[in-house]
Amino acid sequence: MISLQDAKNRFSAVVEAAMAGRPQEVSRRGKPAVVVISSEEYRRLLREAKGRRESFADHVLSFPGEGIERSKVSPRDVEF
Repeated sequence: MISLQDAKNRFSAVVEAAMAGRPQEVSRRGKPAVVVISSEEYRRLLREAKGRRESFADHVLSFPGEGIERSKVSPRDVEF
């Protein structure tokens, strides 16, 4: 892991390493902050994640709902 300051000073080297398939972890104030990866690897990760993702509707429909009491409130009368 390299510090943010070192990454700024050697940005070209950080990019070259990432493009060579070696992700570069960068810390900020001593804590992990970001990882620099090649755009090819980034796109591969997106494709992989998208392939495993279900639709929002499928996600909602898969909610078990057991053990949850729904409120039995009826709507109030409204005059227009």
